[in-house]
Amino acid sequence: MLLSNFKNHLHKAAQYTLHFFFPRTCFSCGKDLPYDRQTPLCDVCENGLTLPGPLICQRCGVVLKSGGAHCYHCRGSKADTYKCKLIRSACNFNEFSGGLVHALKYHGADYVAPYMGQLMARRFSSLGELADVNLVIPVPLFKKREKKRGYNQSELLARTFATQTGLALDSTSLVRVRDTGSQTKLGRAARLTNMTGAFTVKDPTVVKGKIILLIDDVATTGSTLEACAQALRAAGAKRVLAYTFAREN
Repeated sequence: MLLSNFKNHLHKAAQYTLHFFFPRTCFSCGKDLPYDRQTPLCDVCENGLTLPGPLICQRCGVVLKSGGAHCYHCRGSKADTYKCKLIRSACNFNEFSGGLVHALKYHGADYVAPYMGQLMARRFSSLGELADVNLVIPVPLFKKREKKRGYNQSELLARTFATQTGLALDSTSLVRVRDTGSQTKLGRAARLTNMTGAFTVKDPTVVKGKIILLIDDVATTGSTLEACAQALRAAGAKRVLAYTFAREN
């Protein structure tokens, strides 16, 4: 008991000393964080990780400004043309979630991925429309891009998410065979064209007959998720759904 208490005090002292020389700050607003805070955001910014809604498109999950079940791009018979049948997100893409995404994606902050993946897992339980999935697959990066970054941010999110939910994870079967480059400045139509044929499935036996949940950091137009779903359905997947950390509108 005494040894356990001593180790606990020693750990706290080490945390405090480290914080004194290298203070931790909120990834969103830059405010100093307490040395013993376990999350990368302050209370105010953490409360800013709001769920999309209250009205969202029943297929792609984009926030709707007025009533109706679907956005323009998913309305009527258009929904039947998509291979990715459903997209949901843990939070809106805003100044609070954006700080985490950019840190993970562009600044080597792989240590924020567990926090993001845990948030996705906690909010997943309220998304009954995703309850039937039985295999989690992260959206893959092109190998050269992953090597340069040092990791695939979607895979890091998927690992934590799968561990927290108990779902099976496959990070190798779906591969990106073409470097599509950055799509930040491309419009919807250009993104869809750019992503065509960018993915393939190495081992169709892994995905055949499965209801797959794609994991990614951000959903914008859904073009990347759709291209992944096309490859997975062609390989025999029964159904493809998607779940992202954040949703742009």
